[in-house]
Amino acid sequence: MLFLLAVSTAAQAKPTLIWLLRDLPPLTILEGPKKDQGVIDQLMPLLIAGLPQYEHTLMRVNRARGLQMLHENPFACDPALLWNKDRAQWVVYSIPAIRVVSNGLVVRQQDRSLLEPYLVGGEVDLSALLAATDRKVGVVAERSYGEFIDNILHQAHSGALTPHYGNEALSNLLSMQRLGRLQVVLGYWPEIRYQAKQAKIAEDDLAFYPIQGTGKYLSGYVACSDTTQGRQAISEINQLLRTLPHAHLNQLYAAWLDPERQADYLEQARVFFEQQATH
Repeated sequence: MLFLLAVSTAAQAKPTLIWLLRDLPPLTILEGPKKDQGVIDQLMPLLIAGLPQYEHTLMRVNRARGLQMLHENPFACDPALLWNKDRAQWVVYSIPAIRVVSNGLVVRQQDRSLLEPYLVGGEVDLSALLAATDRKVGVVAERSYGEFIDNILHQAHSGALTPHYGNEALSNLLSMQRLGRLQVVLGYWPEIRYQAKQAKIAEDDLAFYPIQGTGKYLSGYVACSDTTQGRQAISEINQLLRTLPHAHLNQLYAAWLDPERQADYLEQARVFFEQQATH
């Protein structure tokens, strides 16, 4: 009897790792026709299977709640976070887990002329655009767009941005744009295409522009609470990420891109992860 009790106590003693999942197509898709078919959705079972030393709980959160949990919970992880300097003070990051297309600006086709004064070689000078007092750019509140863009947004005067909060932030911004109440939206083109389709906005009605200075691709990371447990988990997650089938994950992500972008993305992502494996 005592032996059985000891075994059950040991089984219960596994720490519980809380995975924080936000609706972030095409990485995580919590609702709709492609539910659970996002790239990170398909990475999660591999991470969970590779970390049998933990109990795993999946928790749906919005951005603000997710960041609060990472701040306050001793053992929570977000599988799809961008690195930025502020967050690195209080979360611990894995090695890169995935490569994604950098953020850019979307306007309706009829509003393309608005961006022409700020174009440099087909890319938008975001600092110059934000300095023009008559152009507001729609952003998702509390989202990181990568360190380069975050720095520009922090320096923008308060009237230059239209931040939107809540779970439907991006789709609300696109609706405002369709109604002419907002002209420019900042975001990931694959996510915008997905949300536009859900909102019955024709993709052909929108034009996407890269931002000067960002580089074509960004890394996404697993990030955990900066605690003893979180740091231990990241060390184990790093070992897993080095052995995971990146080519498969790259293919999953590439399927969401414009056909003309797919080959470039696959080649660049392959080279990136091959170089990472040698370090």
